Amino acid sequence: MAASDRDRAIEDSLIRPVVETSRTVWLVVGLLLAVIAFGGYQWARQLGEGMVIAGMNTPVYWGLYITNYVFFIGISHAGTLISAILRLTQAEWRRPITRAAEAITVFALLMGSSNVLWHLGRPELIYVPLLYPQPLSPLIWDVVCISLYLMGSITYLYLPLIPDLAILRDRSPRLRWFYRALALGWEGTPKQHARLEKLIGIMAVAIIPIAVSVHTVVSWVFAMNLLPMWHSAIFGPYFVVGAIFSGIAALLIAMAILRKTFRLEAFFRPIHFNNLGLLMLTMACLWFYFTFAEHMTVWYGNEPDEVAVLNSRLYGPFSTAFWSMIACCFVIPLGILSFRRLRTIAGTVVASCSVVVGMWLERYIIVLSSASYPRSEAMWDAGRYTPSMVEIGLTAAQFAAFALLYIVFAKLFPLVSIWEIKEADERDVEAVTEVLDAQRAAKA
Repeated sequence: MAASDRDRAIEDSLIRPVVETSRTVWLVVGLLLAVIAFGGYQWARQLGEGMVIAGMNTPVYWGLYITNYVFFIGISHAGTLISAILRLTQAEWRRPITRAAEAITVFALLMGSSNVLWHLGRPELIYVPLLYPQPLSPLIWDVVCISLYLMGSITYLYLPLIPDLAILRDRSPRLRWFYRALALGWEGTPKQHARLEKLIGIMAVAIIPIAVSVHTVVSWVFAMNLLPMWHSAIFGPYFVVGAIFSGIAALLIAMAILRKTFRLEAFFRPIHFNNLGLLMLTMACLWFYFTFAEHMTVWYGNEPDEVAVLNSRLYGPFSTAFWSMIACCFVIPLGILSFRRLRTIAGTVVASCSVVVGMWLERYIIVLSSASYPRSEAMWDAGRYTPSMVEIGLTAAQFAAFALLYIVFAKLFPLVSIWEIKEADERDVEAVTEVLDAQRAAKA
């Protein structure tokens, strides 16, 4: 196949999801909007009746909202750390997966940050801490880091999109005005390419320390408190490792869904799932090391307040969630990803789903077990907490909104970077075109 025909075939296959919409997609969008509407109704109830219906109490003043906040901020590391590190190390196999990862970052940050609004009893007063910040408060550190991270992530997502926006500008009459404005006059000259590569390289270097600082500061929101098993020096690296771990899992699930839904088998190939599976296996071992170190230190120290929280996890009210977390985050991924014959697309997706569930449980345990057993033993009985329908409804709405944003993104922009695929190693391009040829032959 001639180079021009090959490039045209790559463009057609990656633009197709933008210009074509199936009934299934519309059905999914309708279901997601229904879930979001239900969450909006529950929030309206909370605004009208007050935080009393949200299920939280004294001393459990953080519930599902903060659990979801930490969880979504964690999976946002899928794009920045994975994409940026692979780009800087010039790993050729990363080309098809970077945009899918970077999109997860932006949408997860939006969902994570929204939990602050749900958690506030008076969300209209959110401007007060922004106008009158308390520099010694870890919450303000969080606001600064996440705001910087969000702006940097949007920029990092947008820059590699520019050449593809120019392609859509020339091939999509319906939204030409939209793509023309975003393409910034891109013509594909060598000078423009050199500038773009330089800007992307600068952002890839800058975004890594920002991403690390974000989840470190998120952990400090807990660690700067004196609650048992929160006030720990290990929380910074522990949270960063968990964020990368859950981010890889979220990316693998997204890739599998996009691969099947938009027929992207030529781009999301078994090698990508195998390599990301190996990364996730490494992070599973690191996560287990930090988890073991944290709990072993508490057990050996034998401080009554700390041990009360530890016992609640090992064989108390949180034991089911705790041991499910260990199984989901370590036992299942280790059992699947350690073996090459199981590290298939299906195997990595099963392991990823397990990790996502396990990492959400980890956040739930961290937030609630320590809050339920404060240092004042007289308050322990007051710490019985059950998630309310308001919290459950808003949690479901956030996951639905995350999926909806991803679908909208897929209908506006290519999910795989067209120009980066064209500039890939010749063997990778040949592997892509072979699958595309096979798909056309099967369709014919």
